Amino acid sequence: MSWAMLSRALAVPLILGLVCFLPALIAAQPGAGVRDNGYWLQLVLTCYAGARLATMILSTRRRLLQGVFWMFVYIAMGVAPFAQAVIGQTPTPLVGPRSDLVTAIAMILVGCAAFDLGALLASRRPLRHRTGPRVAPGTGAAGGTGGVRGSAVAHPVRLRLLVLLAFAASGYYVLKLGGPAVFFSSRQEISASVAASGVASTESNVGSAFLKGFGTVPALLALLFYTRRLVTSRAARRAPSTVLVWVGLALLNLIVNNPVSNARYWFLTVLVSFLFTAFPSSAAMYRSVLTTGVVGALVLFPYADRFRYDDEGYRPVQSASVFEPLATKDYDQTVMFANTISWVDTRGHTYGRQLAGSGLFFVPRAVWSGKPEDTGVRVGQWMGMNMTNLSAPLWTEFWVDFGPAGMTGGLALIGYAAARTDRRYALAVSRDGPGPGSVLAIAAPLIAGYTFILLRGPLLQSVGKLAIAALCLLLVTGFRERAVRRRR
Repeated sequence: MSWAMLSRALAVPLILGLVCFLPALIAAQPGAGVRDNGYWLQLVLTCYAGARLATMILSTRRRLLQGVFWMFVYIAMGVAPFAQAVIGQTPTPLVGPRSDLVTAIAMILVGCAAFDLGALLASRRPLRHRTGPRVAPGTGAAGGTGGVRGSAVAHPVRLRLLVLLAFAASGYYVLKLGGPAVFFSSRQEISASVAASGVASTESNVGSAFLKGFGTVPALLALLFYTRRLVTSRAARRAPSTVLVWVGLALLNLIVNNPVSNARYWFLTVLVSFLFTAFPSSAAMYRSVLTTGVVGALVLFPYADRFRYDDEGYRPVQSASVFEPLATKDYDQTVMFANTISWVDTRGHTYGRQLAGSGLFFVPRAVWSGKPEDTGVRVGQWMGMNMTNLSAPLWTEFWVDFGPAGMTGGLALIGYAAARTDRRYALAVSRDGPGPGSVLAIAAPLIAGYTFILLRGPLLQSVGKLAIAALCLLLVTGFRERAVRRRR
């Protein structure tokens, strides 16, 4: 049976399940929630995100970045807040008026529409014929003129340098924290080891961020590049040296990027990027990631922090309903947006200062005394919270700096960039693409996985590893000239 026939058979139950059945099941739960304008707006947002996610799953094209975006929105800003609205409980208290929560839900919906508008504009614009530096044209095949274009590929020598960097940086990370055994204890133990290593200070976390970033990111990228080589090249699979390097990188990642010693969102990045790289052309894998991701996020994710603390500090989730953890743990994005709106109302917008602080994350506070803190931390301090490790979804980052207009424009630009990247990725993994060494075939799955972290925020916490990944990609990138055909 072809996928076209199968998709038609699955379309109705999938759409009904995401858009109708699950919201109706949540609405039927007992709770003290108020059914006001916020309740109905949240229901509309949940159904809208569910419909868009179903569209991504059923699409004949693999849209990695857009698919992960709608999966996050449906779970973290749709289903979970709707359960909170029904049960009448939120993971983080709402300190402002109820009207700010209604405004937050409405603005999330506006941001989603802006994302869709940006993606629509990107789909209307044709891709350029070249992806790299253009060189002298030549004679094309019959029916057109040809030329040569440069495809961004991993240079073999530079890729070996990345492998050396991965082993050196991760090895230093492991030794600095006291050996491999620490990485299979708990995140609390990891944090204590980082503090004891002396790389972090009371005024700045830049040192610890660089230690963790270089200890984990190069190892993951090297593994992704070698995975793609093995998947797409028969010669690579027959080369013992390539297979041995891949095995070594897999063992290295098992130590530094395992789910025990890393945050759940980072392990999701590792898992999603690896699956999309290992199965670059598999529509079934793409759709499985999106569909099982919804189930996993709703059922397993609230319980996946088992290794955050040691045995004494761990407190298991106690709930009588599968939806209750959604109202009491993790998914505080919507209520934090509402609290951010209240915070901005008391002090005004920052007009780019918060985003500048995120972009210049690498500048120590000893050099920049007025460097902004994480948006989630600043709002949490204003709320009087003892624990300020709170989310600041991308909507709030734009809102803090530029208000509703900036938020709408920012989400539209992100939708445009995501759609363009998805289209270029489809070309990169096609038969006519640049081949096993394609940089975009690695970068797009990595960004897709990291989208969870970027959307959840705060940005200041998330841009560090992304910047290290960009540096690693620049390290390995070269350009390969190849002939292309242009139609008259």
